[in-house]
Amino acid sequence: MIIDLPSTSTSAINKALVDLRDSGGAVALGRVLTLVVVTDDARAENAITAANEASREHPCRVLVLARGNKRGAARLDAQIRIGGDAGASEVVVLRLYGPLVEHGETTVVSLLLPDAPIVAWWVGEAPDDLQKDPISRIAQRRITDAAASRSPHRSLLARAASYQEGDTDLAWTRLTNWRALLAAALDQPPYEPVTQITVAGSADSPSTDLLAAWLGWMLKAPVTRVRTARGRGVQSVRLERKSGAVQIVRPDESVATLSQPGQPDRRIALARRSLPDCITEELRRLDPDEVYGETLSRGMALVGEPVSAAAAQKAGKLNSPAVAAREQAEALKQAARTSRAVKRARPEEPTARTPEPAAEESAPATKKTAAKKTATKTTATKKTATKSAAKTSAPAKKSATKTATKSTATTGAGARGSRSRAGS
Repeated sequence: MIIDLPSTSTSAINKALVDLRDSGGAVALGRVLTLVVVTDDARAENAITAANEASREHPCRVLVLARGNKRGAARLDAQIRIGGDAGASEVVVLRLYGPLVEHGETTVVSLLLPDAPIVAWWVGEAPDDLQKDPISRIAQRRITDAAASRSPHRSLLARAASYQEGDTDLAWTRLTNWRALLAAALDQPPYEPVTQITVAGSADSPSTDLLAAWLGWMLKAPVTRVRTARGRGVQSVRLERKSGAVQIVRPDESVATLSQPGQPDRRIALARRSLPDCITEELRRLDPDEVYGETLSRGMALVGEPVSAAAAQKAGKLNSPAVAAREQAEALKQAARTSRAVKRARPEEPTARTPEPAAEESAPATKKTAAKKTATKTTATKKTATKSAAKTSAPAKKSATKTATKSTATTGAGARGSRSRAGS
């Protein structure tokens, strides 16, 4: 449901929200935060779509400040979106014109959810110094996008100069999968130090600059930033070690090849992340991102001037695009051959993991041996019982014999006495 409120005020917007909550059942009690989106009319719809997707995991109230023309009279046009047009949130679009363009924070304050965190997101060009921005001052988390600025590298340097806890950038969020793959590759033996780092990416890619800064700061090794064709993002990373180089190459922006010494090449899905995915990830945490802060404030100083791809190829630090494409094609052919071999394999063929017939054949012999052992134990038990009974009965027999002898002697003595008395 979309409700338009042209030439309105913040009090009228609040009244409309309360009426919708009472009549339609739209409630704001389950909202976990307020997301303030600062954009312009051209980027507003894309930003609203991304916020709606993120709200399915993080229910929130979305306040969109769409800044219009600064000329003319001050005017506020509002639009309320709920239900299917707002995902799991309620969206309030505020279009500012005239002098109101420079005072968006005064419009936002009265629409914030009470006792809820505030996250500010600048979709396009963000202020150079966020510490002086009024909307930045009321937010606990501040999300920028250096890739949307006219000079991405200069934007990162400005972020580093004015960094404060709670700042983050979507150029850093797009590196999550790259950082996870590199960390997993280095977490395997041999555990050798990295001696040289080479990161290649397009000249207009701030993610490439941040990846080079992160690797240089964390691995404490010299890093070379290679400049490639524009609009391609991060293309490759090469980590030199004593045993060989660990390399990830992504020539087609969707599938990468991981090469490690002593292991076959592996193809990995590594597509460029979408805007809703990045926003959803950033809304999962409201605490400061310490790793991003260290990378921005300390790691960026370790990245020197970018070198051309031709110079890096001449120095042996980078493979040419033709070589990279050929290696990936060979890895694809090898994967296809392996898949065909698996499909042609017969299910009845024995494998090294299933020695079941031998186990079944040896089962009767095992049972016979166990039966023999049991019979032997039973016989030994019977013999022991017989011996014990014999030992027990021997003293009893001796006692009975002695008793019988005494009785016989007594009887004989009595008979002799009787004869003597008769004779006398």
